[in-house]
Amino acid sequence: MEIHFDKYQGAGNDFILLDNREGKFNYLSMEQRKSLCNRNMGIGADGLILIANSTEADFEMIYFNSDGNLSTLCGNGGRCAVAFAHQRKIIGEETRFKAVDGIHKAQLISSDLVRLEMKAVHCFTYCDGAGVTDTGAPHDVQLVKEAATIDVQKEGAAIRYSKDFAPEGINVNFVEKKSEQRFVIRTYERGVENETLACGTGAVAAALVLHFLGETGGATEVELQASGGVLNVDFQLNQRTYQNVHLQGPATFIFSGTINL
Repeated sequence: MEIHFDKYQGAGNDFILLDNREGKFNYLSMEQRKSLCNRNMGIGADGLILIANSTEADFEMIYFNSDGNLSTLCGNGGRCAVAFAHQRKIIGEETRFKAVDGIHKAQLISSDLVRLEMKAVHCFTYCDGAGVTDTGAPHDVQLVKEAATIDVQKEGAAIRYSKDFAPEGINVNFVEKKSEQRFVIRTYERGVENETLACGTGAVAAALVLHFLGETGGATEVELQASGGVLNVDFQLNQRTYQNVHLQGPATFIFSGTINL
């Protein structure tokens, strides 16, 4: 099978984008999806995104982790899906698209900067000194003194596979406070089973948990410096529910090509 693809990245979180509006990639197997994401034997990416038709929105985003499995929402992937759909003239500068957790609105601020509306969040738990929430994907947020010294692979895997989060596991974010509105973040992603250069839902989870714990000094606009770039999160708190949550950051085209499976 010959596959034409585009590759995009959002703050270093990279994705293979396939136009599946004709349904020709519906039958890709888990192993084939995994092979495409393999950095040694395939194209290489943190995940695979199919852009499909939708009766409810402008398009549907279907996201698979690099292990080939269908996954939860990916915030950086969502922004890249919007940039891809705009490049393909599926949408204009504003859009509504369907993802696994429902309908999202998004806006292209510039050719490679996208603002994405996330779902409202009202549930937080506190587990072993960390804040836990779901922003479209489940996240554990650890506040640390020096993010650069953390062995993200080792410590992230230990939490991801701990009995507290079995059987599905959880994504793990290590966050260092620079000021009340600036933080450094490093993320271990399940499905990738390693550190990624950025995680959009992780950045949102971190911003909301930090506000919930009083670490932002009440600020509702937060900048998070990931290894691959800067992500900005803003939100409103209304009666213990975080609403009008937005994730803004880069969504950049890298290259396109053709591969045979």
